[in-house]
Amino acid sequence: MIEIPYLTALTTYFSYGLLFAFGQFRDFFRKFFDWFTSNNLNGYAPICLGLEDFYIRRLYLRIQDCFGRPISSAPDAWFDVVERYSNDNNKTLKYKRTDKVCRCLNLGSYNYLGFAAADEYCTPRVVQSLEQYSPSTCSTRVDGGTTALHKELEECVASFVRKPAALVFGMGYVTNSAILPVLMGKGSLIISDSLNHNSIVNGARGSGATIRVFLHNTPQHLEEVLRELIAEGQPRTHRPWKKIMVIVEGIYSMEGELCKLPEIIGICKKYKVYTYLDEAHSIGAVGKTGRGVCELLDVDTADVDIMMGTFTKSFGSCGGYIAGSKELIQYLKYTCPAHLYATSISPPAAQQIISSIKVILGEDGSNRGAQKLAQIRENSNFFRSELQKMGFEVLGDNDSPVMPIMLYNPAKIPAFSRECLRQNVAVVTVAFPATPLLLARARICISASHSKEDLVKALQVISRVGDLVGIKYFLAEPIKKKFD
Repeated sequence: MIEIPYLTALTTYFSYGLLFAFGQFRDFFRKFFDWFTSNNLNGYAPICLGLEDFYIRRLYLRIQDCFGRPISSAPDAWFDVVERYSNDNNKTLKYKRTDKVCRCLNLGSYNYLGFAAADEYCTPRVVQSLEQYSPSTCSTRVDGGTTALHKELEECVASFVRKPAALVFGMGYVTNSAILPVLMGKGSLIISDSLNHNSIVNGARGSGATIRVFLHNTPQHLEEVLRELIAEGQPRTHRPWKKIMVIVEGIYSMEGELCKLPEIIGICKKYKVYTYLDEAHSIGAVGKTGRGVCELLDVDTADVDIMMGTFTKSFGSCGGYIAGSKELIQYLKYTCPAHLYATSISPPAAQQIISSIKVILGEDGSNRGAQKLAQIRENSNFFRSELQKMGFEVLGDNDSPVMPIMLYNPAKIPAFSRECLRQNVAVVTVAFPATPLLLARARICISASHSKEDLVKALQVISRVGDLVGIKYFLAEPIKKKFD
């Protein structure tokens, strides 16, 4: 639970109240003038929302230059950000000539192990697979979309996460949203962490199962919810549930917190319910050999019934996977729409994943994988520690490469983002609806490709901007002076 400082909460409420009041005032006159203007709908309802999209028009559009910034290079430790401008108060953003770019330190990409840029082992093999297989299979897996690379990838993933079998998909978001409706249905119960990713939320809703949430990362509350719902049974009929599944994440993407997996596994085993673990941000990034939170927290993967992960973070590619028993994977191959109807993951993307896993495990004949894992851990803990010493409110746990810096006030979202960009540091700011309205933040993502000099520069810039914007909510320690 995030405890907002009293004065910060008060000013944040006041800021949103002011935006709401003036926005409603402007909308009143907009509606008034619309009465006197003709429309060409010819009896149709408007296909796009009018006054209902209040948040988009009155807040997001004013600061949309802080989001969706295009880049024109690989998302390495440094990358090129394309400059944009607007002639209509940010309603539309235009691009300058392609040579108008800003070379920035990249603190926003999920490039945890540095594989998103050219790699001496991965890149030649990806290029070779492109020449051999083409950029796309142009088919689903059950038709003509399965290549030798897909088979090799699934075996490689299953071995890497220490599960009997795995199934890969072309998109990480779809992996959750398409799998859950297949596994769960009417008469089933899903108990989800309150801060689970939107893909899990949409997948659970689409399943038709009964959904309940427990307090974020709180095993005690999970047990209370489980006991109560098992005792009550299904709504109205009170029959026993057909099946129950608890869904958690390895590292929570907006909080940077590690899941309390050992305690949650213990509760799930006690009540004989299934465990679904989303390792989108933890697989490849944490653990001695990069095998995720199970390895980091010494949890036997046999105790996790379904393991999900994505290839868009640590592996420098795209897509996602489900790993579990052979029976589970065989069932999904027959029933999952993402496998039956969606185009399979592209062969070069599959080769990138295979090659990066081999580097991580040292099968490329070098120790670069171990060095990358040690570097991401060292970089993450150093950066988090220094931010906290400076007085920032930083969420998350040690070893996590995700570290949100709390901003709270809506005016500080664009101020922090724009000022960092002016000083050649690209950061990602996150606000509603991705976070609760009052809990806006800047989400820093650290990479193994960042050098110590890169991190020191970033700390210097963030410290200066933090003083300017006023987001150092705690007293800074004297050690911060070495970055001034």
